[in-house]
Amino acid sequence: MPYPPAVRESLAKVEASRSRRLRETFPRLAPQERESLLSAFHPDYIAHAFRGIRLGQNRGDRAPRELADVLEGPSLVADLLQKAAPDSILRYPPAAECDVLIVGGGGAGASAALLAQQNGAEVLLTTKLRFGDANTMMAQGGIQAADKENDSPAIHYLDVMGGGGFANDPDLVAALVTDAPLVIAWLEALGVMFDKESDGALRTIHGGGTSRKRMHAARDYTGAEIMRVLRDEVRSRSNGALRPAGSIRVWEFRPAIELLLDDNGQIAGAILKDLDTDRLMVVHAKAVIVATGGSGRLHYQGFPTTNHYGATGDGLVLAYRAGAKLAFVDTMQYHPTGAAFPEQIVGQLVTEKVRGLGAQVCNVDGEQFVHPLETRDVEAAAFIRECAERKRGVVTPTGQPAVWLESPLIDLLKGPGTIVRELPAMVRQYKRFDIDMTREPILVYPTLHYQNGGVAIRPDGSTDVPGLFVAGEAAGGIHGRNRLMGNSLLDICVFGRRAGTAAAEWSRRNQPGLPRLSHVERWEQARREAGLDGLKPSPVILPDYTRKGGQD
Repeated sequence: MPYPPAVRESLAKVEASRSRRLRETFPRLAPQERESLLSAFHPDYIAHAFRGIRLGQNRGDRAPRELADVLEGPSLVADLLQKAAPDSILRYPPAAECDVLIVGGGGAGASAALLAQQNGAEVLLTTKLRFGDANTMMAQGGIQAADKENDSPAIHYLDVMGGGGFANDPDLVAALVTDAPLVIAWLEALGVMFDKESDGALRTIHGGGTSRKRMHAARDYTGAEIMRVLRDEVRSRSNGALRPAGSIRVWEFRPAIELLLDDNGQIAGAILKDLDTDRLMVVHAKAVIVATGGSGRLHYQGFPTTNHYGATGDGLVLAYRAGAKLAFVDTMQYHPTGAAFPEQIVGQLVTEKVRGLGAQVCNVDGEQFVHPLETRDVEAAAFIRECAERKRGVVTPTGQPAVWLESPLIDLLKGPGTIVRELPAMVRQYKRFDIDMTREPILVYPTLHYQNGGVAIRPDGSTDVPGLFVAGEAAGGIHGRNRLMGNSLLDICVFGRRAGTAAAEWSRRNQPGLPRLSHVERWEQARREAGLDGLKPSPVILPDYTRKGGQD
């Protein structure tokens, strides 16, 4: 689908200004300008889109309305408790028993499973969809690690803290950057094929907000490559071929819908739902690792999302109901470059690597209006301002606002063939619609990308609930108020590994009592006292995209 006549006039202006812009460097914003831009245009600052949470550990804290509704919803087993004697479902033999139950089948869950098994635990990994159906698969740009001579974990630490508005938990950031070189070496040893120079050295590039070239990539499918290797490694250890210590079982299409606690408030397992049969299943476990990923499919403020189909914030709901505290749930990351045209791929990720390789951002008149490598929050806010206030955005035939991402500059700056070599998946995606991004710029606009906040954790992944650990996007505090490119693939591995190790150790030292649902009864009582009627049961499990109002 080539560009329609409605945008060709703007496209001609972009092409006409290209030779001049090759010699231009747009200035970065001063700190005061950045703060002013964010407060005026970033979605996190839109007051009416948020409200206070009305019960639980974070009562009174600000959260997106969509997330607050889900956090406050009735349990999916509430009706069961009302119709039968409390805990009746727990009287039957469990469907499974294990040392460590991992809820979530993305990169964090897989990393946790490998380290828990390596440390002697009997592991059950259960996931909502197929093993590997996760945001990890869609992460394109790369993974950060300070492993070059001109870099250090200390410099990486400062970049992470600065990118997060210096609001990050310092201990979590220290863990992140300290483990980063180890994680790269671990992934490479497992078989991840990172891009390399002709002499075999790992190739690194810049990302937005980074002061050093520390982004390691596998072309533009880094997350898929990492997930491929982690999934294969888990599978190899689950089929009896490699079992140096414990074991791993994998269940698919069985999301957790409630955690189980004993009388002392310690984790004792979970209730799962088999999506094929609708049957509820009880699992007894000495420790649980929540690795359920993000919540983009709640579509905060109506934004499209890059997230996979199952990203509905389940882990936050389960952990919060069990008594865990949340952190930074009032901040989401809107990736500045989501696809804005054609309509079939609106919201899909256009990796930051495109800008890292040299692509500029232009308005409807073919003029630069922001440095292409500002941090993601600033970049996204600048896009919104250019379209909403300055009226200098491109409007597609469906009414979608957009700006131009000047991808052809990459080959002009780096040499012919760079785009095809470095961004093969993206080139193929656009060619499906007759757009050649090596010759034509592409249209982009911010898309809901990442859950900056989540369950508050310690550096080992533990929470306020004994025996409950959290890793990956479901955890909060690592990235503060904004995540830098390449630190999500890093954190799923760093904290997945740490949580797996800590959960295995916990399971050796602690034996939970009988599983109970008393915390759910207390939750439902608190909901009634707060007058919270009319909310849908949670977790959501899968988003509802059925047409409303009798439309075809």
